Amino acid sequence: MPEDDPHRTFTTERGSFCLARCACGWTGMARRARSQARTDAERHLTAARGAPGTTSGTADGTAADRPVE
Repeated sequence: MPEDDPHRTFTTERGSFCLARCACGWTGMARRARSQARTDAERHLTAARGAPGTTSGTADGTAADRPVE
């Protein structure tokens, strides 16, 4: 992944919750499971790269079809 790529994801912890974040400003939902936050980040990267069958989310950067878990 090039250094100038606007989509570099990482996870941060806030109390007992873990969030996936991206350099583009996207933030995933707070999760208790780190693995689920990492999955959110992977889904964001896939959608950002325009993979077939994915959505890039809404104008505010949140996924419109993201299931509530």
